[in-house]
Amino acid sequence: MIVYTPLYETMRKRGISTYQLITYHGVSRGLINRLKHNQAITTVTLNDLCTILNCRPEEIVAYIPDSVETLIEV
Repeated sequence: MIVYTPLYETMRKRGISTYQLITYHGVSRGLINRLKHNQAITTVTLNDLCTILNCRPEEIVAYIPDSVETLIEV
């Protein structure tokens, strides 16, 4: 599972709020909602966030393996 938990730490370190992303950088409220709920985003969006925050992708996303039980059920 991809999660965006590192994004919020990176934003805190850079002094950028979600309000600033929306107001000054043109990030949509819908995208903020997708990030908060760990939903899929495009690599273009990931690139845009990296540009805005001047960071690497691993400072925005993290991979958490699904449990073995979940993988067997699929």
